[in-house]
Amino acid sequence: MNNSQITSALVPVSTDSSAGAALRQAIAAHLARYTGQTRSHTESDLRAFLNWCGERGLDPLTAHPLHIELYVRWMQETRSYKPATISRRLSVVMGFYRTAVIDGVLAASPADHVRRPHVPPESPTLGLSHLQFEAMLQAARNSANINDFALVAMVGLLGLRIFEACGASIDDLREEHGHRVLKVRGKGGKVILTPLPPAVQRAIERAVDQREDGPILRNRQGGRMDRHAATRRLHHLAEDAGINLPRMHPHMLRHAFVTTMLDAGVDLRDVQIAARHADPRTTMRYARARKNLDRHPNYILAAYMASGT
Repeated sequence: MNNSQITSALVPVSTDSSAGAALRQAIAAHLARYTGQTRSHTESDLRAFLNWCGERGLDPLTAHPLHIELYVRWMQETRSYKPATISRRLSVVMGFYRTAVIDGVLAASPADHVRRPHVPPESPTLGLSHLQFEAMLQAARNSANINDFALVAMVGLLGLRIFEACGASIDDLREEHGHRVLKVRGKGGKVILTPLPPAVQRAIERAVDQREDGPILRNRQGGRMDRHAATRRLHHLAEDAGINLPRMHPHMLRHAFVTTMLDAGVDLRDVQIAARHADPRTTMRYARARKNLDRHPNYILAAYMASGT
């Protein structure tokens, strides 16, 4: 889908032709500021807001602060989204209106003074424990699907985001200064080289299966694996590993990548660099979530009082 098709698809059907043209221009101007996955994610979150407006017959360019507040309330009460999701989507809406003001489409942004929901400092995702992570690796290693071990290794042992793992190609594998590395295209189009430990090299070689080009991870049809197929594979592996979780998703492996590094004694700053967190507070959220349970003082008290219980 090209840029004009994307922009047209985002415009609510209830918007008349003249207003629709102005809205299409505003959307195109905003999305043009982003590239790669950041653009895709921004488009997705902006689409959610525009759909909400379309369902209510509201032209987004005539919205008032009350409408933005109602959108936030709808996400909280009707959709039951988590605070982090609401905050992210609200940030996209704010950015869209900020662009419209900069470009002279609007005189003022209706989202400027809308209150953001409080996002707790702790990560809401506990991820996998060390033993669960080992069980996932073992199940993936024993799987008949040659992509499974590479998938778990790339997300859990390299800390790749799921779109980075699925987007990796055989051409991205190379030698640098005596190291076997993978070129990773991350958020905002940033490209980094991440070294491959021997276990990860073996997992990737198994998935590549002597091919010379194409994606590293493939689906059952032989095409590039996407995040939905990856999530399904992880569900199957969790079942094979005997891991009973209400909702298994790829980020739990990346979460385990961070917490297992911390458990292994890696310095917090080095973990932040490995995880490519722009803000150290993001890494601290994982650290706090890990300590809340694993190092909870209840265990210390119970051990201290063991003689009397």
